[in-house]
Amino acid sequence: MSSRKNVLFLFDVDGTLTKPRQVISEDLKSFILEQVKARVAVGLVSGSDYVKIVEQMSGEQVTNQFDYVFCENGVMQYRNGELKSTQSILKHVGETRLQKLINFALGYMSKLELPAKRGNFIEFRSSMINICPVGRSCSQVERDQFSKYDIEHKVRQTFVDALKQQFPDYGLTFALGGQISVDVFPTGWDKTYCLGHVADAKYDEIHFFGDKTDIGGNDYEIYNDARTIGHKVTSPDDTKEQLRKCLNIA
Repeated sequence: MSSRKNVLFLFDVDGTLTKPRQVISEDLKSFILEQVKARVAVGLVSGSDYVKIVEQMSGEQVTNQFDYVFCENGVMQYRNGELKSTQSILKHVGETRLQKLINFALGYMSKLELPAKRGNFIEFRSSMINICPVGRSCSQVERDQFSKYDIEHKVRQTFVDALKQQFPDYGLTFALGGQISVDVFPTGWDKTYCLGHVADAKYDEIHFFGDKTDIGGNDYEIYNDARTIGHKVTSPDDTKEQLRKCLNIA
């Protein structure tokens, strides 16, 4: 790989390399690992944990071919399947404040009437809390149904606004996560966190590809960071097309 440019391409997962919570296509997987990686370093940065990223990349054998895998916005850093560093939201925020936040979120969601409600409404991760009004146990059909409902009724954005109003002094960021949830994490632990892990590599350029780049989306901060060149994508197919143009791949 010595002929590669001293450039890093970082990719969001949901909506960028895969359809939400789906597995990467064989075509895009081969394109990135065979053609893109031959030209630049490649990395993944997602709000999801390592297990979910591995699932969406169709296994550890594929995941470990990326130069970097930054889980939970980079607060958990993996290389070659090995955890290199991690942080804890529990230690950072404290049990008392976390319980107040969780209790408020559960109470708020209990009053929502949605097309469907399933299970796993609060998912506690090492670096964040993932809050899901429809429940992460929902089927793909129910996920898509909620997503359409949310676009029309702004369920998650209204929820975010309520959380910000209720906990203005907690030092937490509330962002739309993926297709159906809200990510809660200490301010500064957004996707820009991962950039600190690659600073020593002194890349000439760092490009970021993501779909949730508008204000409130969990790609917004890294997309707009002065250290990156941001690329807004609309789908995995769009990601591939933009990569072709960036790297002049026929």
